[in-house]
Amino acid sequence: MERGLLTPLKLLRRQVFVEMARVAFETDKKDLKDAIEAVPYKITPGDRPLYRESIWRERAICSERVRLSMGLSLRPEDVPVHITSGLSESDIADKYYEPPLMQVIPSACAACSPNKYKVTDNCRGCVAHPCTAVCPKNCISLVNGRAVIDESVCIKCGRCKKVCPYDAIAHHTRPCAEACGVKAIESDDLGRAKINSDKCVSCGMCMVNCPFGAIADKSQFFQLIRALRRGDSIVAEVAPAYVGQFGDKATPGKLKAALMELGFKDVFEVALGADIGAATEAEHYAEKVATGEQPFMLTSCCPAWAMLIRRYFPESADKISNTLTPMVATARTIKKKYPDSRVVFIGPCAAKKLEASRRSVRSDVDFVITFEELSAIFEAKGMDFETFDKTADMNDATGAGRGYAVAGGVAGAIEKCVAAYHPEVKVDIQHVEGLEDCRKILLLAKMGKLNGALIEGMGCPGGCVAGAGTNIPIARASALVKKTVDSSSQQIPPEGLAEIRLD
Repeated sequence: MERGLLTPLKLLRRQVFVEMARVAFETDKKDLKDAIEAVPYKITPGDRPLYRESIWRERAICSERVRLSMGLSLRPEDVPVHITSGLSESDIADKYYEPPLMQVIPSACAACSPNKYKVTDNCRGCVAHPCTAVCPKNCISLVNGRAVIDESVCIKCGRCKKVCPYDAIAHHTRPCAEACGVKAIESDDLGRAKINSDKCVSCGMCMVNCPFGAIADKSQFFQLIRALRRGDSIVAEVAPAYVGQFGDKATPGKLKAALMELGFKDVFEVALGADIGAATEAEHYAEKVATGEQPFMLTSCCPAWAMLIRRYFPESADKISNTLTPMVATARTIKKKYPDSRVVFIGPCAAKKLEASRRSVRSDVDFVITFEELSAIFEAKGMDFETFDKTADMNDATGAGRGYAVAGGVAGAIEKCVAAYHPEVKVDIQHVEGLEDCRKILLLAKMGKLNGALIEGMGCPGGCVAGAGTNIPIARASALVKKTVDSSSQQIPPEGLAEIRLD
């Protein structure tokens, strides 16, 4: 599905977040349950459905989205449970996700066919009918002059589709399953999509490719807003992919000022942590890989990529750079300056939510929200960058760290650092994007075909600018990041930055 389009589904997701943000900002604790229970009726008012065949189904789906926006699990389908069940345990700043992160809302799933070839009205009943000639199971027959496929015999080889001169045979697949690079989408006993949590790496590509909005991730933005409302000291760290995500008028200075107006104590660029990572990994490559002590090095910043390695290629897990991810490195920098503050990571990525829930990271990053969720917060507070005129100086970072937002940017930053720190060392760069290609390159590395390489993997095709929580088209986001990188006053971090070990 084309990313960045403002579809009715995108608007519906935004509406749920906006209404929940308003409730979180404006409602006293004693009135919270009633306000939350009313949200589905605000989004689908009256007695006529807006998107589905039934207003009751619309409200049932909306109710589950409301629960997920508070980090709560879906309700069972066969037991009466209030939308706000579990609210008291959720309305605290220390509340975090109950895995699994990615959830299929059963009432929203259209039970798409997982794999089916179907003859369409384009069939002309041609004399050649090559479809029947190539079918290895003889499952295609002619009925009233047109081809018909016997589904009970078809083995889904696709040969008929390839030879049809009129492109009359369609291949129907589940969009969510098609987008999943680890084959984690399965079916329940009613034919609806089901995510195998043992396979899933939480990249979120299934969520953004489902045209029914049946897949959603759990959010922590409700808890963040409640903490802001209480006046908690919270510092924001913003991922490099933020450029352009909140509109053309949302300059770095305006974005920082807007976040400060929401109640954040300070704002940092995650590119600062990326600079530390690039410098450190450059030294790692020069000392370990270029000398042959280590066969190859795998980047560490993409959590879906790192989880893919640990789950499917455990023998290569020790080749992942032990450098702190930019999110964690920046968070530790913040907590040294503001030891009594909480930290929220604001970025494009669904998988970062699970990275932050790891025991080793939990003390550094207290909240994770996406650009999509932050946009809803701005809307709920009536903040429009077309008219917002305040500004503040954003923390400085180099072009190298800012380039982490696009595919190839991580390896490119490390290569530049190696060239500057160790000009005698040549870097063998390999980078892939999308989990399917990530699996392929990891297999090649496992077979010893990529020794000496620096391998960058990005779970989302396009890199972080293509993350599940982004707002704008990928190509536009990539161009804006490149422009920011090129205009940075300093292109690479100083060599001494690699000595800053924040562990």
